[in-house]
Amino acid sequence: MNKIQWLLALTVIISFSACKKDKDPVIPGYTCTTCATTPDALAANDGSSKGIYKGIVLGSSGTIMFDIANNGTTITAVMVLDGVTVNLTSSVAWVAGQPYVADFTGILNGSPVTINFSVDLSGGTPTITSSNIPGHPSATLAVVKETSSNLVECFEGTYSTTLPETGTFNIIILRSAGIWGGVARITGGDVTDDDDIDGTVSNNQLTMQSGAGPIVVGTLNLDQLNGSFVDSNNSTVTVTGRRTL
Repeated sequence: MNKIQWLLALTVIISFSACKKDKDPVIPGYTCTTCATTPDALAANDGSSKGIYKGIVLGSSGTIMFDIANNGTTITAVMVLDGVTVNLTSSVAWVAGQPYVADFTGILNGSPVTINFSVDLSGGTPTITSSNIPGHPSATLAVVKETSSNLVECFEGTYSTTLPETGTFNIIILRSAGIWGGVARITGGDVTDDDDIDGTVSNNQLTMQSGAGPIVVGTLNLDQLNGSFVDSNNSTVTVTGRRTL
């Protein structure tokens, strides 16, 4: 089920020490070579249920992208779950001026997959209303509409804490809009353990609000995210992730 909807220029800063003759070591960034660098979504579809929708999957880890007649009449989706690609199709045609609601079906490891997707007539509130993914009964999917001016970037990652605790930390970033959001889930947990997270993006830093004020969750270096912060339980949380869509 979809728990989040968002309509969410990267500068690599190299510091030179004034006290040293040599440059400080620069940690190399990671670049997703298979990810789009500009929006796939066409401007004509910005205010329509047509277009591109990208998102994350938890309950394992993965990404999903829906193409609702973005450039023609073809309607498909692609889910990548634990590195396995699942191609999904729908038999429901897009109708101008109408919401789009349809089951997308495919095969994962020899078993049928069904994901129900819905979006209103203007492209708002994209929602996964239900899903049947074999081997992943507690899957959570969150999707966002991409527009011609807002590239949607999906990151898969993990977190660990000094409690100790570990889990999945998958997020969606819209750098142009300056916002991000996602879901964290403890290792071995299910949808009842999901923790919705969101915040802002500025100067390559992801920030979220807490009771004590804003917290810097992590820093982007190209398509890599790393960070460490202290949460409300006074536990140090370390996050890391890479863009995969």
